[in-house]
Amino acid sequence: MSRKRKKLSTGPAADGNRRNANAAQSPAGRDKTPRSQRKPQRESGLWLYGWHACLAALGNPKRRCRQLLLAGTPDAGQQTALNALYDRHDLSLPESRSVDRDEMSERLPPGAVHQGIAVHADPLPAKDLEDILEPLPPGRQVIVALDQVSDPHNVGAILRSAAVFGGAAVLNTERHAPAETGTLAKSASGGLESVPYIQVINLARSLDRLKEAGFWVFGLASEAPATLPEAELPEKLVLCLGAEGPGLRRLTRERCDLLVRLPAPGALQDLNVSNAAAVALYELLARTSPV
Repeated sequence: MSRKRKKLSTGPAADGNRRNANAAQSPAGRDKTPRSQRKPQRESGLWLYGWHACLAALGNPKRRCRQLLLAGTPDAGQQTALNALYDRHDLSLPESRSVDRDEMSERLPPGAVHQGIAVHADPLPAKDLEDILEPLPPGRQVIVALDQVSDPHNVGAILRSAAVFGGAAVLNTERHAPAETGTLAKSASGGLESVPYIQVINLARSLDRLKEAGFWVFGLASEAPATLPEAELPEKLVLCLGAEGPGLRRLTRERCDLLVRLPAPGALQDLNVSNAAAVALYELLARTSPV
């Protein structure tokens, strides 16, 4: 029988509730070389940061988390959320360690908005297209396919929208697209832990495979004659979005069963790709009745 985990405490190291009594690191032992002159430390895994991303990672049994760093004192809601995670016996979580903000910043990309929390973790187990096709339940299913969308902030925001509106997965290309990083996870605000992010070698072939599995492929293009609300929607569909500027590539367009656009009666006609994805996902998943 496993013992009940002690709740986390963010007080001094002498606090009896602290799981790691040696949490605080002495400033005397810190490398005093200017940060700009230090050689980056090579570490396996990746650093996740920001409260939403870190809590989602700690709560994901498929994610192996190795270290939890806290800088400053969590507010009451954050502390409650951490305690709830550590009370779950189905999770294996790392010891927490208190650090100052300078030490935390040294481990993260320049300018990272970490909000006082960072988690060192292994990447999620890689998934391929077949991993998501077999277990899909009946009913409306929407997969987002990104055609070389390279900005990790945009990809993360699309994962977040897919998590909010019930998207089954987000596909992207292996080339000219971001891998799993702390920046992407922070922008996804927890969505990376709940929506599969699958990078494929050949997007056109992956779309062919999805069509074999019964999906219809809708490409979002500003010059399309029909709007998305006007289109008749099948039960299973793929929403394709291209990179800002180039848009959908030729082979991707050829795989689309229908090109559609978002209604745009305003002075501007185009949205940022992540905003376009959010609007389109809302429209697609709000219409739950299949054709």
